[in-house]
Amino acid sequence: MIQPILKEGERIDGLPSQKINIIQNPDMFSYSLDAVLLAHFADVKGKGTGLTVDIGAGTGAVGLFYAPKVTGKLALVEIQPELADMAKRSIAMNELTQRVSVIESDMKAIFEDIQPGSVETVLSNPPYFPLNETTKTNHDKHYQLARHELTIDLPGLAQVVNKLLKNNGKFYMVHRPDRLADIFAAFASRKLMIKRIQFVYGKANREANMVLIEAIKSGRPGGVRIMPPIIAYTSENNYTKAVSDILYGTSWS
Repeated sequence: MIQPILKEGERIDGLPSQKINIIQNPDMFSYSLDAVLLAHFADVKGKGTGLTVDIGAGTGAVGLFYAPKVTGKLALVEIQPELADMAKRSIAMNELTQRVSVIESDMKAIFEDIQPGSVETVLSNPPYFPLNETTKTNHDKHYQLARHELTIDLPGLAQVVNKLLKNNGKFYMVHRPDRLADIFAAFASRKLMIKRIQFVYGKANREANMVLIEAIKSGRPGGVRIMPPIIAYTSENNYTKAVSDILYGTSWS
């Protein structure tokens, strides 16, 4: 690891199982367990030599955690300059500059940099909350953009993904279970066929608070697989063995 120069308020957090470290600033935005679980959930298509794009990448956590699983190039797309800068420095810190790059752009405008229909795999941990008359957005601009659909909504996201992917390319996303109806509608209208779903529960006997989704561009309808659930914490508020293995163990192989 190349030791970076940190700016005021920044720190380095890491994923020991992947030997990847991320620069972030908690006052702006910090990745959480959803980013780790998405990178773990995302499969490798073929030999992993194709282009992967992480849209709405933030500080780059999802793409960088996924990077050791593949040998091809990755592009991290992020609209916020401060977060894009942290992602660039994290790439250098992890010595991945030959394979991983940052595109500082609104995801709807990335086709100047990425050819439509050229991407093997798309990853996304998008804003979870729709905008409506009752929406209470966070006052911090970084969290507003990361958490609320200010610049793109689910149909817009699905349209970008459809345009990026090759036929039979795969899209992996983490979102909230209460948005499933919106997700299904948005994906179906953009020829993204959902093939695998995994629910994440904070604790046993509680409602799911995350959902991991795999979809295929122009895939055949039907054949959706519901994977065994992930329970994040024990009753003593420790990580369960399943999550501990993802964070610290060998479950990525």
